[in-house]
Amino acid sequence: MSRMGNKPIALDPKVKVEIKDGMATVTGPKGTLKQALPGDVLVEISEDGKLLHVKRESDARQTKMNHGLVRSLLNNMVTGVTTGFTIELELVGVGYRAAVKGQELTLNLGYSNPRIYNAPESVKVTCKDQTHIVLESIDKQAVGQAAASIRSNRVPDAYHGKGVRYAGEQLSLKEGKKV
Repeated sequence: MSRMGNKPIALDPKVKVEIKDGMATVTGPKGTLKQALPGDVLVEISEDGKLLHVKRESDARQTKMNHGLVRSLLNNMVTGVTTGFTIELELVGVGYRAAVKGQELTLNLGYSNPRIYNAPESVKVTCKDQTHIVLESIDKQAVGQAAASIRSNRVPDAYHGKGVRYAGEQLSLKEGKKV
C-alpha cells in the first residue's frame, strides 16, 4: 500500500488540471507542464475541483511503484505552476566567479579556461553576485538537473571545501596530513 500515492493533492483555485489520452496537463499562473501517465494508474479530479486523487488498477509491483511516482510528479507539477522551484549555488574558492549573459553561464573555477554552461530554456539563471548563482523554473526535474550539471564542473573537494556548493550545504572536511 503506497502511503504517498493515497494522499490527495490539494489544487489551488488558479490551477487547472486536464487528464486526456494518458497525458496530464497542469496550467497555472506561472505556466503549463505536461506529463505522460502510465496506463495502470488512474487520476481523478474531485467534484468540487479542489483535490486530485491518484488510484491504481491492480496490486502488481510495477503498478504500486507507478502509483507513488505519478502522485509525486503531479504534486511537483502543481507546486511548480503555482510557486515554482529555486535552487541556489555558491562558489567557494579564491578567484572563483560566475557571470550570466542571456542563458549562458560562464564559470571561472580555477581551470585554465572558463567553463561555459548553456542553461535549458525552461530554467532562468541569475547571479546575485559573482559567487552566488540562482536557478529558477517551474519544472523541478529541469532545475535539479541544471544545478547538478553546474556543480559537476567543480565538486567541492574533501580537504579544503573549494568548489560549487548548494546554498547552505554542510561539508565534513577531512583532516590533512599529520606531521
